Amino acid sequence: MATFHFDFVGPERTLYSGEVTAVQLPGTEGEMTVMPGHAPVLTSLRVGVIVITESQGSGKRIYVRGGFADIGPTAVTVLAERAAPIEELTHESLDRDIEAVEMQRDATEDLQKREELNGQIVQLQETKALLKL
Repeated sequence: MATFHFDFVGPERTLYSGEVTAVQLPGTEGEMTVMPGHAPVLTSLRVGVIVITESQGSGKRIYVRGGFADIGPTAVTVLAERAAPIEELTHESLDRDIEAVEMQRDATEDLQKREELNGQIVQLQETKALLKL
């Protein structure tokens, strides 16, 4: 089966580096699945879960809160604003993320920025519900 190289870099550490068969990304324009030979794209990421398929029936899930994905036919690189393996997430950590975004929202008078931050809060709450935390 064809593969491509995937690097996932968080602010504190590299969370993944290796050959994969597919990566599902929560793009700001919608969910997208990247496979070998994908057309070059640069996209921003929203809050969500990146699903990495290493081989059929084997993979990893990583929580991401913002960032960018540089997609090419033979490699994908994700630079995340905040990220953690799903196993490291807790109810409290997501509540802290929600509270931090609420504080940013309450501190700005820019209506467009407030709307963007409200969207992030909804995405964080949906992630929390999806992961049953």
